[in-house]
Amino acid sequence: MLNQKIIKYTSRLPLHFPWFIIVIFSVFGLIGILNHSMWRDELNPWLIVRDSESFGDLIANIHYEGHPVLWYFSLAFLRKIVDNPIIMQVFHLTITVISVAFFCLYSPFNYRQKFLFSFGFFTFYEYLLISRNYAFSMLFIFAFCTVFSSRKITYVYLAILLGLLANSSAYGLLVSFSLSLTLLAEFLFDTRHRQQYFSQSQKYDLFLSIIIVIFSFILSIYIITPPTDSYLHGGLNKGWQIQLDIHHFLRSIGRIFGSYLLIIPTSKRWLDLIVCAAIAVFIVILTLIKLSKKPVPLFFYITGTSLIFAFTYLRFIGVHRHFGHFYLVLIAALWLGSYYQESTVLLDKLSIRTNSITFVHKWHHIALMLILYIQFFGGIYSFSRDLFIPLSSSRETSQYIQKAGLDNEFIVASRDANMAPLSGYLNRKFYYPELQKMGSFTLFKKGRKDVEQAEILSQINDLFKNQGEHKKILLILNKKLNVGRNDLKIVPIKDFQRGWVDNERYYLYWAERFFQER
Repeated sequence: MLNQKIIKYTSRLPLHFPWFIIVIFSVFGLIGILNHSMWRDELNPWLIVRDSESFGDLIANIHYEGHPVLWYFSLAFLRKIVDNPIIMQVFHLTITVISVAFFCLYSPFNYRQKFLFSFGFFTFYEYLLISRNYAFSMLFIFAFCTVFSSRKITYVYLAILLGLLANSSAYGLLVSFSLSLTLLAEFLFDTRHRQQYFSQSQKYDLFLSIIIVIFSFILSIYIITPPTDSYLHGGLNKGWQIQLDIHHFLRSIGRIFGSYLLIIPTSKRWLDLIVCAAIAVFIVILTLIKLSKKPVPLFFYITGTSLIFAFTYLRFIGVHRHFGHFYLVLIAALWLGSYYQESTVLLDKLSIRTNSITFVHKWHHIALMLILYIQFFGGIYSFSRDLFIPLSSSRETSQYIQKAGLDNEFIVASRDANMAPLSGYLNRKFYYPELQKMGSFTLFKKGRKDVEQAEILSQINDLFKNQGEHKKILLILNKKLNVGRNDLKIVPIKDFQRGWVDNERYYLYWAERFFQER
């Protein structure tokens, strides 16, 4: 009898129990993140925290990264607990699990939508397995949506979340600014809300909230502003796009399409760009009409999407982890819409009949479900792929080096920017020909210079001459060696080519001198 009750109860959990999604997500997330092979963008921040000589040195190094301080400060705290990058992965898993918990427990979406979203591409792969600062965006945006109703009494909670979001990434700053403008617009134009707030809030609540937000924005902008000698600041090496370029404009709209439907249209085919741009604009228009009866969420959707699009067009076209914020803005706008009663004020001002847009709700629901299903299949595929084919060959290479007892050898490694995963896993520095000294993380600034393989061998020869204690040197390259020298004997050891990141496939060699000095 007891067994029948348990079976009957558990069979109903998926339909009525949000914690079922959270628990399953957590279990698979732990499996996935412990299996995941980290690449340079994950471990370079860890190395900056690990090898910066002082707090001032840490701040100076972060300036070159194109990201605010929150992720780096979090890593510095974690490193005091465990000096192993695996704690960064566990922390990142925790961020995403909490985000999913907020979404499943407090969002207005139905159970199927919650399930599809939770195991979608961004949630189940990009912002779960790849330990970057971008997962903070999902956490703080969803936390903001969860406590949004608190603004009737205090803005401090929202201000703190906006400050944290602004200091998570440049895209987080854009979304934070959009949410701040939304709160400001509501406060200025909604007399009833303003009166309710003043009747219940503390005396200095508004002033304190404004100070928190302004300080957070100033801090974020200060940190992400590039130093004068930075030449690849966060990948922003192409300058500003200030002229009208239809091709680039369509590519930028294609990033909205890629955010919603995961496919990035090829930039070489005009037909692909035009079709994908048309579909993206159609979905955006459906969403605008869907939110037209709720002006505040509508304002946020317009502002958030426009700011990210402007940044995409003017400064940085981005990849999935960047333009995924279009998707987060869409979800957040629909979530915030649940806090408001429908209003025809905007429609009346535009002289639009209410029943003339009723059909849009049906089509928007179809579009939203299509997005969620595509995200779901994309998430399952990408997560499964990572289980069998590593993102980077870094972990396999590091494990071999440790098992073969090579981790204590003098190591020359190039290209430096692709060696961060090995330095992180092996917990040591290498000699970088690009710097002509020992190093771990890479900053693209004055003093660093890309080198050809011939120059690498020349520097190895100089090391033998200047440091006679080295009988042989372990050489690690991210490309197969295709040059040689008469005075050096280069012996291949092993190569590791299983990885999706093509420039993080590693080749190991022994380097020795043919003629030892007498």
